[in-house]
Amino acid sequence: MANIASVTLEVTDTAAADRFYTAAFGLGAPQLRLRASEAPTTGFRGFSLALTVAQPADVDSLIASAVDAGATVLKPATKSLWGYGGVLRAPDGAIWKLATSAKKNTGPATRRIDEFVLLLGVADFAESKRFYVSQGLAVAKSFGSRYAEFESGPAEGPGGGPVKLALYRHRALAKEVGVTPEGTGSHRLVLGGDAADFTDPDGFPWETTAQAAAS
Repeated sequence: MANIASVTLEVTDTAAADRFYTAAFGLGAPQLRLRASEAPTTGFRGFSLALTVAQPADVDSLIASAVDAGATVLKPATKSLWGYGGVLRAPDGAIWKLATSAKKNTGPATRRIDEFVLLLGVADFAESKRFYVSQGLAVAKSFGSRYAEFESGPAEGPGGGPVKLALYRHRALAKEVGVTPEGTGSHRLVLGGDAADFTDPDGFPWETTAQAAAS
């Protein structure tokens, strides 16, 4: 079964981005990698990254440290039917969602990340879902033509193991994270996995894990 082993964010200042992600979320290699890029990009880049945690206190703690490190709040953390969460934009422009299915705290915040999820906003949901299945990813959950989540490998450490991949329709994802759907230029994102190099129908590139680590 194919997996996402890492995501590489292309940023203008790798040192600044590394400082941010270390201070905000305690994230780094192997799951999150950074690469220098000056590729033009404007507006919504077509994806968001999500960190799933155990309880609201962890959401609040991660949001607070991210804001202190320079993030901008797109959606304040609030309760909803599905749990509790909020959305941020990192200084490099990437959008992050912090969420939990729990609505009440059971103890102090631990800041442990249970899952690291990449949400791709796709133009043709059915086509993208078929494409990823053809690349060897197995569907774990699917809700009509709105959302699909693929299986990932076993958890291996603070980021929840391999990055979990999920698909949304492009406009639905933009609405979910609180931005307009328009955007141009580079996604500023590269996925690293155990499959051969390829580019998906929406222009998101994949590299072998070894290539991603070497870049």
